[in-house]
Amino acid sequence: MHKFLFAFIVALFFNFEIYADSPVYTASVQGDFDTIYQNVHDSLENNRLFVVFQPDIGSNLANFTERWGDNYNRNKLDHIKSMVFCNAWYANEISNKDVRMTALCPLHITLIQRNGQTSINFVRPDSIAIGSDAEPVARELTTLVIKAIDEGIEAVQK
Repeated sequence: MHKFLFAFIVALFFNFEIYADSPVYTASVQGDFDTIYQNVHDSLENNRLFVVFQPDIGSNLANFTERWGDNYNRNKLDHIKSMVFCNAWYANEISNKDVRMTALCPLHITLIQRNGQTSINFVRPDSIAIGSDAEPVARELTTLVIKAIDEGIEAVQK
């Protein structure tokens, strides 16, 4: 039992190390896409990250099935849908520190699903703001968004 627990902890640490330096945070979970989407949406809102737009990218792309032929959806994704969100306090803080970093607002996540596995992808603001006066605020915002995503996934798994 101890060997299993040790291996699990090492694997978990190794995975965090790989993604810690990645500009894109990805979390994945098995389950119904709509349920996962709604739980992540609710979690963002509960963390004061207000969803302002929800483009259904997969439905829009489906309009090009015939035109694109064999090049359409080569990864066989079942769903692609995004959430565009913002928190006014963070937008103000970032603009106070470095006006160029207003390019981060609004933020977005994209959920994709293939074979029952949903992945949530998020471009980390802290990876964009490196060296900027807004970097500490972007780091805090990144942590908050990842927390919200993880809470949304946890709600699905209950």
